[in-house]
Amino acid sequence: MPDTQPTIVLVHGAFAESASWNGVIERLAPAYDVVAAANPLRDLAGDAAYLRDVIRGIGGPVVLAGHSYGGMVITQAAAGDPSVRALVYVNALAPETGESALSLSGKFPGSTLADTLVQYPLSTGGNEVAIGQDAYHAQFAADVPSDLAALMARTQRPITERALGDGLSGAPAWRSLPSWFIFGDADRNIPVAAHRFMAERAEPRGQREIVGGSHAMAVAQPSEIAETIIEAVRGS
Repeated sequence: MPDTQPTIVLVHGAFAESASWNGVIERLAPAYDVVAAANPLRDLAGDAAYLRDVIRGIGGPVVLAGHSYGGMVITQAAAGDPSVRALVYVNALAPETGESALSLSGKFPGSTLADTLVQYPLSTGGNEVAIGQDAYHAQFAADVPSDLAALMARTQRPITERALGDGLSGAPAWRSLPSWFIFGDADRNIPVAAHRFMAERAEPRGQREIVGGSHAMAVAQPSEIAETIIEAVRGS
């Protein structure tokens, strides 16, 4: 392992925001440098370009952890970047070339996300989607206390339909970098069968499946997430 300890960069996905990593940061920060990036959630190429800017600003080695759609972003941003040492997928999408968030989350039955979404048009064209506040707790964060889930619903970052439909361009970074996967078997956004499929395909160095874990495990299970990230830092 190289002497320079990497900075851990956390990338949230749709319907969350950077503060969703707070519990994980509290557990990592005493021993590691940690940055929670604000993912724009506009389009995959642009979101990945922004993350590459964040990485360049850090100016040293990094380990990337992505949640949900954030997995799409780290997969594209890390490709060909020698400063990235490892990838951690937290209830996240790990696409192959051409695959999108929509195609992967719908590859297996079980997602109930579509029925909970609200949408509105953007002045720049297309639509933006969010989870309806009344549905948010059960859909996104069933194992999170109700008062915290209500706060998360109000502070969620919507995502464009374009971003959800964008396919990965180029080779996926998990083919050339060590990866770790952690996901819950009660994820209602991305079916557990899809998580297992993506993890098996990537042949990760570490894989954990949390019984009863919702899509928002970074909030509900921060210790388990932090432990997996630490494994990636030490094993990369």
